[in-house]
Amino acid sequence: MNAAGHSDVSDSLKVVVGVAGGIAAYKAAHVVRRFKELGHDVRVVPTESALNFVGAATFEALSGHPVSTTVFDAVDEVQHVRIGQEADLIVVVPATADFMARAAQGRADDLLSATLLVATCPVVLAPAMHTEMWHHPATRDNVATLRRRGTIVLDPAHGRLTGKDTGPGRLPEPEQVVDLALAVAANPAHFRRDLEGARVLITAGGTQEAIDPVRFIGNHSSGRQGFALAEMAAQRGAEVTVIAGITDALPNPLGAEVVNVVSARDMAAAVERHAGQADICIFAAAVADFRPSQVADSKMKKGKSDDALSRIDLVENPDILATTVKRRASGELAAGTTLVGFAAETGDADSSALELARQKIVRKGCDLLMCNDVSGGRTFGSTDNVGWILSKGGEETVVPLGSKFAVAGAILDAVVKARG
Repeated sequence: MNAAGHSDVSDSLKVVVGVAGGIAAYKAAHVVRRFKELGHDVRVVPTESALNFVGAATFEALSGHPVSTTVFDAVDEVQHVRIGQEADLIVVVPATADFMARAAQGRADDLLSATLLVATCPVVLAPAMHTEMWHHPATRDNVATLRRRGTIVLDPAHGRLTGKDTGPGRLPEPEQVVDLALAVAANPAHFRRDLEGARVLITAGGTQEAIDPVRFIGNHSSGRQGFALAEMAAQRGAEVTVIAGITDALPNPLGAEVVNVVSARDMAAAVERHAGQADICIFAAAVADFRPSQVADSKMKKGKSDDALSRIDLVENPDILATTVKRRASGELAAGTTLVGFAAETGDADSSALELARQKIVRKGCDLLMCNDVSGGRTFGSTDNVGWILSKGGEETVVPLGSKFAVAGAILDAVVKARG
């Protein structure tokens, strides 16, 4: 198990971080450092133009390895072949429009492009360019060619670009690049484009139920599992909408539209608006079961004889999953809509977490249910998850301990299987 607690990749991978010549090259330094922090051996291979943005000394200091751009360095070691042959994972960050064009053509005119031609390990490209370049037919054709050959080309983020421009084409945050790249290394099959055209709705994070303008009832959910599902679904080709509660200030999932909410009723209303357009609904949010019956207009004071804080009356929140199942049964949603629930269980004196999940999938009527045992605070806020996937037909699949991206891949595999 590595420093982050992930168990789905080997303890130390040989990672090649390629860097192409774009303004986002400075983020590659953070990617290198993150891989190193997780215990991986990193070799940086920039293009000549990349060194116009970040000097070789920076990459050498962070990686602990010499930096070269040309096939004519270390010829006696045949490094233009050896680096790619020995790599367990190659990540190009940023992957510019020019670099992807050269990669799609199979060029080998510098050390990085030659390394890609030799590699048999997973290759991940993290694009960064202006929106017009990303949408240009030539770039779209190059991306399609690379994906068809097995290269994982991530969808870029949407946000501020160079200058005043905003749109798709922004490089993902370094943590996102590393998380997705390690998920590719763990299981490249989780990134096959088998959700092309599917519309996926995902709820994520916790909800907050106000007591007064200062206090609220909440839970420990970080939103990491829901956001991992969103990123993985988008990378598999889906059109993803995330209804996000409280998510620990995580960066928005790549390729997903995010609708921010606070309370359980906010989330229920957003699901009601969006579920009718979805082919798949995954309810990963940790929704508060109850809320205060009344919300004070001003901060409630403790210590008074009529201290209202000593006793708060609660009322039940809407059951979003059960309501959506009923809407499907009544014909408000398409009969083929796939509904996936989550069960964060601790077990009790009479039943284990898994036994409670078996009862829940029958009671809720959803197609699939991901159950995880959160006894002792496990899973919430963690980068890992573990549990079982249950189907309404009685199938149970063990999901081994792994990153939340690996678990997301297993859940999406089950969704694809359930949809036939």
